[in-house]
Amino acid sequence: MSRIGKKIIDIPEGVNVTINESEIHTAGPKGELSCENFSGTNVVQENNQITIAPVDESQASIQYWGIQRTLLNNNIVGVTEGYKKTLEINGVGYKAQMKGNNIQLSLGFSHDINYEAPEGIKIETSTPTEVIVSGIDKQKVGQVAAEIRSYRPPEPYKGKGVKYKDEFIFRKEGKKK
Repeated sequence: MSRIGKKIIDIPEGVNVTINESEIHTAGPKGELSCENFSGTNVVQENNQITIAPVDESQASIQYWGIQRTLLNNNIVGVTEGYKKTLEINGVGYKAQMKGNNIQLSLGFSHDINYEAPEGIKIETSTPTEVIVSGIDKQKVGQVAAEIRSYRPPEPYKGKGVKYKDEFIFRKEGKKK
């Protein structure tokens, strides 16, 4: 049995959820999102709550049960609050700056890296060493943050590179004499 799938989703005020055969559409103050309605689950909306249950005891129905609830809950949180990831840039001369909708990263290469933000994602730099990625789609926000981090992941000796704000970099000891 899925512990996550059993949890009831509360629908906040200002959010409209429409359940169809193939997809579940969520609209709220920050925007609109939709997710697939898996055939192995029953999604029932009563009052301001959504319950999800498997259609039968088959393996496929039980597998889709928890993911259906998680995807729907992520969409509801996204259209009400949104998601945000913060990246830190560490290193001498490493910095980021906005150029219109693009972010220009100076990460110690012979050239600057220009990254264009996809539609629905907002990138901002509060300081030259901090990048904030925000949006309503949790998957897109995480993907954009991971792509920016992949240009110069943090190295274990000095910790130079791009890292998540809450990420811990395990430091290695240098060469002994």
